[in-house]
Amino acid sequence: MSDLPSHPPDAWADGEAYDRYVGRWSRLVARNFVQGLAVPAGRRWLDVGCGTGTLVRTILELAAPGRIKGIDRSEGFIGLARQMIVDDRASFDVGDAQALPEESVSYDAVVSGLVLNFLPKPELAAGEMMRVAKPGAVVGAYVWDYAGKMDLMRHFWDSAVALDPDAARFQEGSRFTLCKPEPLAELFSGAGFEDVSVRAVDIDTVFEDFDDYWSPFLGGQGPAPAYTMSLSVEARAALRERIGANLPVAPDGSIPLVARAWALRCVRP
Repeated sequence: MSDLPSHPPDAWADGEAYDRYVGRWSRLVARNFVQGLAVPAGRRWLDVGCGTGTLVRTILELAAPGRIKGIDRSEGFIGLARQMIVDDRASFDVGDAQALPEESVSYDAVVSGLVLNFLPKPELAAGEMMRVAKPGAVVGAYVWDYAGKMDLMRHFWDSAVALDPDAARFQEGSRFTLCKPEPLAELFSGAGFEDVSVRAVDIDTVFEDFDDYWSPFLGGQGPAPAYTMSLSVEARAALRERIGANLPVAPDGSIPLVARAWALRCVRP
């Protein structure tokens, strides 16, 4: 099945396709994450790598921020966030998480959801989060448990590798070092943060049927969908058939899976 000429790029441009793929599940993680931060109302927040605005929207709903800004390098994601979130407290800018276009020591809370693994140098992003945070600010981040209990991707890659062993080098669990609690904690401890803690957040991800599971992989947003769309029609059909034969299916035809994220909380000294 190896008709893949090179590493398919991790595309991050189509906000709606991303939302169908994993954005709908990240909303559930975001709620648990924000509640665990326990940031008082009225504070000034920064969301680093805000994507389509999932975390910003959750903070607006649950944390009563005074102001919140979302920054992301994808103009397509920022465009969708601006369209979907109309709130005087929220603003969005295009920018690099590794070189934030923000003043130093200016935010009461700095967060990042599901982005650190995709940065070339996440240590720069952690350093920037330290730079823009005020002393005593709460800083947090969460990442998917790609190497473990991220079932929707685990089933995909298990089937892809069974058909083409070379696919193993493209899966997130082998590519990204920060999908485990220890390296995630070490990243922020190394940047100088204190009271660093990491906890698991498990959510149920129930798909209505196989099409509900499979169709988001055709959107091209993220490593697994990019891999899918790089395949020939025949190879893609073989992958689809193998995944469908191995997914757990409930009597009503739904597909019950679990998604785990690792949530970090720390404080700027």
